[in-house]
Amino acid sequence: MLILFNKPFQVMSQFSTPSESGVDKITLKDYIDIPNVYPAGRLDYDSEGLLLLTDDGRLQARIADPRYGKEKEYWVQVEGIPTEADLDKLRTGVSLKDGPTRPAQVEIMEVPDLWPRTPPIRFRKDIPTTWLRLIISEGRNRQVRRMTAHIGFPTLRLVRWRIGAWTVAGIACGEYRVVNRN
Repeated sequence: MLILFNKPFQVMSQFSTPSESGVDKITLKDYIDIPNVYPAGRLDYDSEGLLLLTDDGRLQARIADPRYGKEKEYWVQVEGIPTEADLDKLRTGVSLKDGPTRPAQVEIMEVPDLWPRTPPIRFRKDIPTTWLRLIISEGRNRQVRRMTAHIGFPTLRLVRWRIGAWTVAGIACGEYRVVNRN
């Protein structure tokens, strides 16, 4: 079984909240009522979009492990207006504290027609924002946010749109779809 879930902002990519946190956070159990499925990879608490879940451990590994090179497409709203020279840094790979990234595909995109984020991002009238389509084939902790910050454009909103051939298109925020595993 494979589940495509459109994870809302500020939802944990797990079914339980760590008891030591002392904070009740919204988790996958608040949205998905199918037993014995687990996330194939993670999506940060403050990121939105496609999260894949499965009951098949081998499929889970093939999706999550960077050795299999599944492309992940993100739609990223950044503060400021990057130039092509700025984006070229991402295209060749940048050096982060945990090592160099693989080259990314990146381009400026039109403002996408997305679901509203709750709460909305905080706009500052004197600072413009830009949307980027960014495709990577690895998935380090907070990698996209660290990459855009590294080139001087902090991420304001981060939506994972696609993993491999699976997309979140047509799935409302907080909803999921069970699909064929092909």
